[in-house]
Amino acid sequence: MEGNTKFISPFHRPRCLAAAAPGGKAKLTHPGKAILAGGIAGGIEICITFPTEYVKTQLQLDEKANPPKYRGIGDCVKQTIKGHGVRGLYRGLSSLLYGSIPKSAVRFGVFEFLSNHARDEAGKLNSTRGLLCGLGAGVMEAVVIVCPMETVKVKFIHDQSSAKPKYRGFYHGVSEIIRTQGVRGTYQGLTATVLKQGSNQAIRFYVMTSLRNWYKGDNPSKSINPVVTGTFGAIAGAASVFGNTPLDVIKTRMQGLEAHKYKSTLDCAVKIMRHEGVRAFYKGTVPRLGRVCLDVAIVFIIYEEVVKVLNGIWKTE
Repeated sequence: MEGNTKFISPFHRPRCLAAAAPGGKAKLTHPGKAILAGGIAGGIEICITFPTEYVKTQLQLDEKANPPKYRGIGDCVKQTIKGHGVRGLYRGLSSLLYGSIPKSAVRFGVFEFLSNHARDEAGKLNSTRGLLCGLGAGVMEAVVIVCPMETVKVKFIHDQSSAKPKYRGFYHGVSEIIRTQGVRGTYQGLTATVLKQGSNQAIRFYVMTSLRNWYKGDNPSKSINPVVTGTFGAIAGAASVFGNTPLDVIKTRMQGLEAHKYKSTLDCAVKIMRHEGVRAFYKGTVPRLGRVCLDVAIVFIIYEEVVKVLNGIWKTE
């Protein structure tokens, strides 16, 4: 009898861990909780980090052919505050805020849905499957939320740099874009956006999954404190910045007010290379690096903490 117990127990241990241990089973987050927690995390994060997104977008829209309006990050901030006040650094926040909440909700909801079907009996998700689940989440958020949101945001920011801004606010801007360009006007740069978001989330979730697996080792129930989660998130964010900033630059150009100059995503890339060189593909890298590292760290911390709270008040099993 004792021999049977010793033989059977190790065989069933992963399933028991997934069912009983808080850490092991917590990995199987209900998609509903992920949607709610993701939305909350996305809303808080964008309010904190938007000024860096504004500066990044301005620098990416500042083409050499114009010639450049800004001499760097500091000059961009200085000119913006001088011309529009501190509130100028938050121009376009409404469009991004309205989109960031559902964007994060879709991202984490889809990721948890896919990953719940990709985990082993111990509730563990390997790095390769983490990458594929992240890719799926990124593509979905790009098509449903990010492309129209980013198009409106870029047009708002670009509009402010013109002599006579024509958009008076979020709803006025969206109505004007749809009135003059149709719904397709909010879907400029879709291909570039799908490539950017897909690779973004694939890289981030791959890095996060790898780091979490390394940290937990052979104990899937081991908890991770917020500081460690934030550190892992910052590393994942940095990896995604260096991995796909060229796609981000192309996406921004394809969504700007002068997007009509480009016949396609490929044409945009070719023209940037021909007229501005390789360095143009990395415009805005520094402000984007700061924003994304902070962004990803904050989002993952808030997301994980909100899920913990929801697990205590929302029983799904």
